[in-house]
Amino acid sequence: MKHSQLFIDSLFHPKKLAGYRLLSIGKTIQYVFLLIAIITLYSFIQFLTGVSTTSLNIEGLSEYIQDIQWILYPFALLLLTVTTTFLLFIRISIYALVGIFLLKILSRRGEYRHMWRTAALTITWSTLLTIVFSLIHLPGTLSTLIGIVITVSLLFIATTKYPKIQKK
Repeated sequence: MKHSQLFIDSLFHPKKLAGYRLLSIGKTIQYVFLLIAIITLYSFIQFLTGVSTTSLNIEGLSEYIQDIQWILYPFALLLLTVTTTFLLFIRISIYALVGIFLLKILSRRGEYRHMWRTAALTITWSTLLTIVFSLIHLPGTLSTLIGIVITVSLLFIATTKYPKIQKK
């Protein structure tokens, strides 16, 4: 399974996401790290442009930044990568927990590990929309709320395709 196919299916085919619950965890984590790379790259570019515009406003700071930028930029990139990784894995885990509740409500069969893989793929839309919303300067609370609604909706659609629990 190629990452491009996972990306396309996570954007346009939410019903297929339930089938990807059987995907290996290694492939799923690789996909998550590709999302992390996209977010980190965008954030780092924002950081670079933000430092250059704000440092021109304060006298002396631009000289200081020029002196330490060989330390500042790699450290900023490392810090962005670590925090983005931590936060995205926590978000996926929380969505997987919500998915488990959806499985219980809909009387579907599944485990946390399956739902974690599904949640890792459903988070694609909210990740990309976060970038778009920051470009158009949408308030953080509203963009977060829209991301949550979209992710839980996609998770619900994928959950309906999980196998039903057999009645005894």
